[in-house]
Amino acid sequence: MSISEQARKIHQDSLVWDTHACFRLDPLADLSELKRYRDSGVDFVSLNIGMDLNSFENTLQVLARYRSYVSSHPDQYVLALTVADIRMANESGKLAIAFDLEGSDPLLGNLNMISLYYDLGVRQMLLAYNKDNRASGGCMEGTIGLTDFGKDVIKEMNHVGMVVDVSHMGYRATMEAFEVSTAPVIFSHSNPNGLWQHARNISDEQIRACAQTGGVIGINGIGDFLGGTSSELIVQNIEYVMNLAGPEHVGLGLDYVIDKQELIEYVEMYPDIFPPEKIKDYLSFVEPEQFPEFTELLWQKGYSEQMIRGILGGNFLRVAEQVWK
Repeated sequence: MSISEQARKIHQDSLVWDTHACFRLDPLADLSELKRYRDSGVDFVSLNIGMDLNSFENTLQVLARYRSYVSSHPDQYVLALTVADIRMANESGKLAIAFDLEGSDPLLGNLNMISLYYDLGVRQMLLAYNKDNRASGGCMEGTIGLTDFGKDVIKEMNHVGMVVDVSHMGYRATMEAFEVSTAPVIFSHSNPNGLWQHARNISDEQIRACAQTGGVIGINGIGDFLGGTSSELIVQNIEYVMNLAGPEHVGLGLDYVIDKQELIEYVEMYPDIFPPEKIKDYLSFVEPEQFPEFTELLWQKGYSEQMIRGILGGNFLRVAEQVWK
């Protein structure tokens, strides 16, 4: 797609934010493809360091590896512990990086772990990943809402400054999380069921309730959840959420998976977490290189520069300013 000069300038002048990306969850992981985000004009990306299905030991070793990689490339990357770090990285042409957890099992049932992860750079966490766990119902199971432990997790996350993320969680659990949290809650990478029916997608009611907390819905780029991988589909999802909740409550969380082989292994090893009747076209993705195309399409549709900048990253930045401590 050809990018107009005006859209190119908006993209360059915006703070572009991808609120969820997946590299190999390996203590020896190669993060060299982070360069693709920088080259696509992305200014901040949150990297997943572990899921409920990963061991605690592996999650900590992955976190150590990712932190080491970022610190060893100071000319390219910045560990984003504060919003000021993100702004500094943006001004110096570097990519700001923070981390996220997909599920609360890595806490080992211990609320004190939340502040430890926060100190190490984890800025958002889901409570459950697809399946029900000790904190919350998951979207592939969803037989429970929030447990008492899950409610305490949210309260401690609010206290510490970690963003409550309800992607992958069950309907009931998400609605209860909106009630418990005193800070904005996000769907970091979830799409509306109103456009494409999928077990991982979310209802109009969930979208509106998330927005009422001051939160943001990040549009997911997995083909299975979109019905394809075109930039036009991403923008259709953006517009759908905008029409429901307002332009200040939508952003981007592409959920791009660098290592497709690792994903294949997970799906084959854990059919209870990735039910084959619900997860099908899981290897097709919107790519980081498509970020400028989103800007072009939004500009073509006549949206204002201010609105486009909010969608590209300003909305998630606002949540970070409100929540991070």
